[in-house]
Amino acid sequence: MQDPLQLLDIPSLLSDEERDIQATVAAYLSDHVRPHIATWFEEGVLPRELARELGKLGVLGMHLEGYGCAGTSALAYGLACLELEAVDSGIRSFVSVQGSLSMFSIWKYGSEEQKQEWLPRLAAGDAIGCFGLTEPDFGSNPSGMRTRAVRDGGDWVLNGTKMWITNGGLADVATVWAQTEEGIRGFLVPRGTPGFSTRDIKHKLSMRASVTSELILEDVRLPDSARLPLATSLRAPLSCLNEARFGIVFGAVGAARDSLQAALDYSGTRIQFDKPIAAFQLTQRKLASMSVQVNNAMLLALHLARLKEAGTLKPEQISMGKYNNVEAAIAIARESRTVLGANGISLEYSPLRHANNLESVLTYEGTSDIHLLSIGHALTGIASFR
Repeated sequence: MQDPLQLLDIPSLLSDEERDIQATVAAYLSDHVRPHIATWFEEGVLPRELARELGKLGVLGMHLEGYGCAGTSALAYGLACLELEAVDSGIRSFVSVQGSLSMFSIWKYGSEEQKQEWLPRLAAGDAIGCFGLTEPDFGSNPSGMRTRAVRDGGDWVLNGTKMWITNGGLADVATVWAQTEEGIRGFLVPRGTPGFSTRDIKHKLSMRASVTSELILEDVRLPDSARLPLATSLRAPLSCLNEARFGIVFGAVGAARDSLQAALDYSGTRIQFDKPIAAFQLTQRKLASMSVQVNNAMLLALHLARLKEAGTLKPEQISMGKYNNVEAAIAIARESRTVLGANGISLEYSPLRHANNLESVLTYEGTSDIHLLSIGHALTGIASFR
């Protein structure tokens, strides 16, 4: 079987257009990214020029309408995320942050002038964006953020620090969230603004083919035109996170499928005791169990995509998808590594790289614990984390 998702004939649930978009993204990545990803992971780099290539491919902000964006369906976007993360979580994270956090925050909450200035460039990959919400002491509780924006005449002055920001060191513009006297507001901070700097985080054991940075704001003065006018509370950045989490639901399936495919391919050619290890019952049990898990995760992702397209998708449903699919994916990646034996610790094979990356995916954009509490809140009506 060439694709474990054929077990339930999941491709038959997609339209011809959706299958074509998925195949186009997969083919590009196979030719231009997959051959290099192990080296990028080992060296801890993500080439900036990849942004323009992904822009030409049409995946940056692909689910948004207008301003140079493709305007595809939610499911088409999800399928693209699946193929991106099948190569590496770092590649999918770049696209998610660019499209579902940076671009979406401008598209949803920005002024027409902000949209015209930034969205076409971001969609083309001529500019790179990032999203500054998390702080050194405030991750799961963003409402406690210490970054502040204070009015000074017609301007705003921002001070604070953001941490673990994907694309931060590459970004031409940062969407930065800050406390004000009126509540939490969003601001667009272009690179080169006096007082704004970034510092890349090194020595990572996960998400190495991704740029992760600290954002530093020291008396950063911005005109009021830099404020996102329609972002009037914490709900604004949280809605952006839900956009990105939706992509993770599909991306995790990609990492799981790729890990399982590596185990299937390896077990069919690795000979022990005069036969391929795929012939042993214990190996087949692992392969069969993982196939059930990845197909279940894909069905959940498809269901959530249809709900999103219908406009009825709820935050707790996204939490279910993010929690279930990332937990399943990391278990599959780890189990696939055992099928590969000692060879599995080599970058020649993908499962352990996926497992390392998924350790970060478990944590960012809502830890597994927080998503469980979101589900618990929906079930009981009691917000246990407040």
